[in-house]
Amino acid sequence: MLENCILLSLFAKENLGKMSEQQLNLYDRLINEPSNDWDIYYWATEAKPTPAVFENEVMAMLRDFAKNKKREQRLRQPDLEYLFEPPR
Repeated sequence: MLENCILLSLFAKENLGKMSEQQLNLYDRLINEPSNDWDIYYWATEAKPTPAVFENEVMAMLRDFAKNKKREQRLRQPDLEYLFEPPR
């Protein structure tokens, strides 16, 4: 699902470098445990309630990111070069 890929990849680019180990573990669970990727999108956009097992600070960060308060254009996934940049 393209929407989820764009949302999660842009969220990762903006946040992974500054997350704690615990937050990274929560994010890893979030993106790997649900059997349906649409669920993550629905939770992040608040179309459906987030199950208690995934209700945590990383989910709150993702929901906030999904609101796009800065009204950024989010039309494609970022290039992967950011993975090799030093953290900011």
